[in-house]
Amino acid sequence: MNPLEAQLAYPFGDTIPAPGTLQAVAPGLAWIRMPLPFALDHINLWLLQDEQDGQGGWSVVDSGAGTDATRAAWETVLTEGLQGAPLLRVFATHCHPDHVGLSGWLGKRVVGTAHAPFWTTAGEFAFARMMAAALPGVDGPSAIPHFERHGLVDAAMLEQMRSRKNYYPSLVPAVPEAYTRLQDGDRVRIGAAHWRVITGFGHSPEHASLYSEELNILISGDMVLPRISTNVSVFAVEPEGNPLQLYLDSLKKFTDLPEDTLVLPSHGKPFRGLHTRIQQLHDHHAARLAEVLSACREPKSAVDIVPVMFRRQLDAHQLSFALGEALAHLHQLWHNGLLLRTLGADGIIRFQIL
Repeated sequence: MNPLEAQLAYPFGDTIPAPGTLQAVAPGLAWIRMPLPFALDHINLWLLQDEQDGQGGWSVVDSGAGTDATRAAWETVLTEGLQGAPLLRVFATHCHPDHVGLSGWLGKRVVGTAHAPFWTTAGEFAFARMMAAALPGVDGPSAIPHFERHGLVDAAMLEQMRSRKNYYPSLVPAVPEAYTRLQDGDRVRIGAAHWRVITGFGHSPEHASLYSEELNILISGDMVLPRISTNVSVFAVEPEGNPLQLYLDSLKKFTDLPEDTLVLPSHGKPFRGLHTRIQQLHDHHAARLAEVLSACREPKSAVDIVPVMFRRQLDAHQLSFALGEALAHLHQLWHNGLLLRTLGADGIIRFQIL
């Protein structure tokens, strides 16, 4: 355990549920873990006992990616883990494929469709539909000219990026056609508890975390993770964006929650020490910003900044996010007036200390 992890408390120790099995974390709330085909090899999903229109059952927060392994694990959960109780609602914290991948597939298992069983924010629903349709700006090919403007001219790196398939449609085979909107501050009753919606920005368009005051539990999604900082990137669809500032500002929305809140993250293990972890995340990004600022004594592109921030070999999937994150740190410094942005005669955008 690294020093930062040691500052947090893990109430379930090293216990991790195997795919297809349930781990109780509180009365009426269970943890399931599904595999992912990436370096980040898992996602945590959360089952909550629920009641809709007089019928008891379960609702789930996030669905896992649309892979055969996840479908097989879900079949075990649905046939054995829920002990015959039906699935009532599917919630999604945000639009990324590990979170909405099987939302449509699971939605067909939901009983009672008088109301849309898929619950998420408008921003996440819209982006999920856009990405599933592979629209220009959010599809894979759009990333190439975007990153070329930011220094991606190396032939090997370009080939690496071109080899990266547009995986969203394959991992999200069907986004529900209708949804019930979650908005910041909403109080949603799930079973016996009420959950307050806390929206966050920077990682995704309108991420929804859920906090229950009665249970003192936060389903944090990707906004607050115990071991890693969630990816914050500037992508082709919003090339002038300042997502890192949006993310750091969003973290402030969790500071009114108690320090001993049980945090249920999408990746890693449930933990306590929310305020400690938020400060760690602020410190982490402050350190990265300082490194980037120092590197920009001479003009630097986003590609130049990648090895400053990421000192390991990156595959095509990781390189895309590393470039986006390097650009997010450059943009935060640029928007805050600490860097000058210029367009060179070679068509590459570079940043330098004012």
